[in-house]
Amino acid sequence: MTNDEVRDEVALTNLDQPLFDGADATKRDLVDYLDAVRDRIIPVLRDRPLSVVRVRAGQAPFMQKNIPKYTPSWVRRVPLWAESSRREVSYALCDDRRTLLWFANQRAVEYHPTLVLAAHRDRPTHLVLDLDPPVEDAFPLAVRAAQLIRQALADDGLVGAVKTSGAKGLHVFVPIDDHAPMEDVAAATRAVAARAERIDPALATTAFIREDRGGKVFLDSTRAGGATVVAAYSPRVRPGVPVSFPLAWDDLDSVAPTDFTVHTAARLIGDGDPWSALMPEPQRLPADLIEEGHTIPVARVQAMHEGKRRARLRRG
Repeated sequence: MTNDEVRDEVALTNLDQPLFDGADATKRDLVDYLDAVRDRIIPVLRDRPLSVVRVRAGQAPFMQKNIPKYTPSWVRRVPLWAESSRREVSYALCDDRRTLLWFANQRAVEYHPTLVLAAHRDRPTHLVLDLDPPVEDAFPLAVRAAQLIRQALADDGLVGAVKTSGAKGLHVFVPIDDHAPMEDVAAATRAVAARAERIDPALATTAFIREDRGGKVFLDSTRAGGATVVAAYSPRVRPGVPVSFPLAWDDLDSVAPTDFTVHTAARLIGDGDPWSALMPEPQRLPADLIEEGHTIPVARVQAMHEGKRRARLRRG
């Protein structure tokens, strides 16, 4: 077995190098996995500005948004203004196998597309809740919190799909039509989280400041606007290289995030595409959900003001 090869006109190099410390996987394992699931992961990346997390040998992982100058001309790209850095960023669009293989050869392990399409940047395609349990081995708590989200959605006639985050928690995706602008989707996301918290406040919290969560599952409603979420089927830069994996709601109690890795996920997927199969049709966001959400402060802004207030108290 050679250390280099070519697939779809992409030169793949150093394939037998370890992927990163603790990965228990090589670069070849990453390339082979992504190539095996290309017909499932490319549809969730296509036409969406993409950020990736890369791991170079001997370096800490880093997120890449702006594509490097040496990016091949055949990689599609889209310019977006980044308010935080006050500059235009050129994002890649991973629309085909060749681009996916090129990213894999760049040691891009994680794939984080936007919730908007490049051609419709003001209309998110999904409402997303990120469920973050308080400690590493508390996945059963995240499962219980996901059921709260499911109930809050059902109470307003909505249904969603769920997947492991590839880390310690879960993501709930609710596909929506293009009726609601970005600010209304963000508001509705806050409202879903708040309603789920009210169902079982001993289990779940919307507190953005970590020290205020009291060992509860954080219902993160901030994955809205220009935010990204790790794609279904994407590997993660974590020990064993787990994969963000779609699950049926009834299967949540019988799995662990570590069941799905670059070594196991392709086989578990089989010939199907569970994320596509489990995803409901786009839905219209109910007006009452949007209205309630607009009465709830934006978590990051609220946390910033609260942090300043606490700093003043400490100084005083």
